Amino acid sequence: MSRTARIERVTKETKVSVELDLDGTGVGEISTGVGFYDHMLNQIAKHGGFDLRVHTVGDLEIDAHHTVEDTALALGAAFAEALGDKAGVTRYGHAQVPLDEVLASAVVDLSGRPYVVHDEPANIAPHIGGNYPTSLTRHIWESFGHSAKVTLHVSILRAGRHGAQPDAHHIVEAQFKAVARALRQACAIDPRNAGAVPSTKGAL
Repeated sequence: MSRTARIERVTKETKVSVELDLDGTGVGEISTGVGFYDHMLNQIAKHGGFDLRVHTVGDLEIDAHHTVEDTALALGAAFAEALGDKAGVTRYGHAQVPLDEVLASAVVDLSGRPYVVHDEPANIAPHIGGNYPTSLTRHIWESFGHSAKVTLHVSILRAGRHGAQPDAHHIVEAQFKAVARALRQACAIDPRNAGAVPSTKGAL
């Protein structure tokens, strides 16, 4: 069974197109106009093993907020559509990913109940690459989790040497890699599940 999705989201502020194949090979083709965000979404594709194509045109003349938020909403909707009734999936996934001095944790439950917990250092640099506000990282996970209808916990367990300025690039990238690995595990088909929905309720 094909586990794919195509989402088009159009507002007065953005136009977003997302194509997703959960059973891909990690190919990413990303263009949002926010270079660092493109790099992060490529982490989702590569480390999740998903084929992911994202094209967003947004009102970057104002700032990156609408572009980043609407892309995250469309990406979450693509996961929800591609997962369908979630029959046969593993459901739960977790990962700890190091990036040099940083250690990130992500835990996901394809629960059908949107809930996001996010914890990262408060004193990281306000921008990465010129037009990616680091304050949006939490909003990305909230937007994605709501639209994908998943429970998601993302935390930075270690942020570097005590008293040193955390590396914002490493802080954010480690989160995306950890979420990608957790999603890969949760979305994988469990051969022992015989196509059943992994819930005592019979639905997710």
